[in-house]
Amino acid sequence: MGVQVSWDTGQEQPPARRAAFASMTAVTAGDKEAWLALFAADAVVEDPVGPSMFDAEGKGHHGHEGIGAFWDMTIANVERFEFTIRDSHAGGDEVANVGTITTFLPGGYRVDTDGVFVYRVGEDGLIRSVRAFWETERAMATARQVEG
Repeated sequence: MGVQVSWDTGQEQPPARRAAFASMTAVTAGDKEAWLALFAADAVVEDPVGPSMFDAEGKGHHGHEGIGAFWDMTIANVERFEFTIRDSHAGGDEVANVGTITTFLPGGYRVDTDGVFVYRVGEDGLIRSVRAFWETERAMATARQVEG
């Protein structure tokens, strides 16, 4: 359970990678306040990028209020998260993580979402944007009921 990463978290990491890891850790812990504290006041979350069932206009969730509402609509409804990051590419103030987010939903369902998850931070280390590239249809095709 918890966050699984392929980079050595004992080594000094670029700020965006540290912020991404902190974000995954807060989500896994179900700690909305810790998660929101990682974001700058004017941050934007696009998860997924483009129009979706979570963002009809595809313009993202803006500021702590919008990002908090995104949590309530999505993250809060998941019983458990597992993050598996297979690769991570840092450059400048950004990191692109390639991996799978496994969500365990009420009723014993599990969904695996493969994607590329891009975090950008400011000089203060706070997250300025999260852009999650994944496809709803591909993720939903993995939905299955699991035991206990």
